[in-house]
Amino acid sequence: MLLILVATLHSCNQGPTLQTYYVDNELLPGFTSLDVPTSFLNIDEAGLTDEQKEAYNSIDKLNMLGFVIGEDNKAEYKVELAKIKTILKAPKYQELMRGGNATDGKFVIKFIGEEDSIDELILFGNAANRGFVIVRVLGDDMNVNKIMKLSSVLQNLDLDNSQLNQFTDFFK
Repeated sequence: MLLILVATLHSCNQGPTLQTYYVDNELLPGFTSLDVPTSFLNIDEAGLTDEQKEAYNSIDKLNMLGFVIGEDNKAEYKVELAKIKTILKAPKYQELMRGGNATDGKFVIKFIGEEDSIDELILFGNAANRGFVIVRVLGDDMNVNKIMKLSSVLQNLDLDNSQLNQFTDFFK
């Protein structure tokens, strides 16, 4: 019986995930976190195309976690950045796109699932002088192409929440 229990517990341990990293760090000093249901975005669905509506309705919420560099936490930033990069190297995180440069910062977009049935879309950006941001877009059967068409609508949103603005400012 003990052998079965040990085997079961061992098979469940798949190493660190972004979800566990988020939960472990969201309240720690240096980190800023925010969970945003799509209803908070207040998107007027009447002005969306059918594909944009489908993409919007496939998204449940956004989890955002950021680490802001200060004078007193540069060493901690390097440790946390290494942890994130290690997690994102796991085979379940498939790369969709990457870009940026060493001066302005780099970004990578990864996902879990299939391109036409994504369970989680991950946007990770880091800049050596600012910190890093991880945005987990959670939903059911999200489609990459349709989500990309929705991005133009998201860029034009007028967001009043100052905490949410911290995250959007990071990507400017």
